[in-house]
Amino acid sequence: MTVNFSAMWYEILPGLGVMTVCLILPGVFTAQIHKLTNGGKEKRIARVPYQWYLMERDRRVSGVDLYYKSKGLENIH
Repeated sequence: MTVNFSAMWYEILPGLGVMTVCLILPGVFTAQIHKLTNGGKEKRIARVPYQWYLMERDRRVSGVDLYYKSKGLENIH
């Protein structure tokens, strides 16, 4: 008994499309929600100590004690 798998390979495309959309949407929605709540920037996550150091530096330099409100070089003393 032989089964010809190549005859209807296209039948998997709708299921594959649904799975792809369901896996992509949570990441996209999360990024957009972070942009809305953090003044137009995505939320930063510190996974290693160096990234935490950079976030703390940005918080100090911002002048308003928020890492996502960068003001630029005029705040550096």
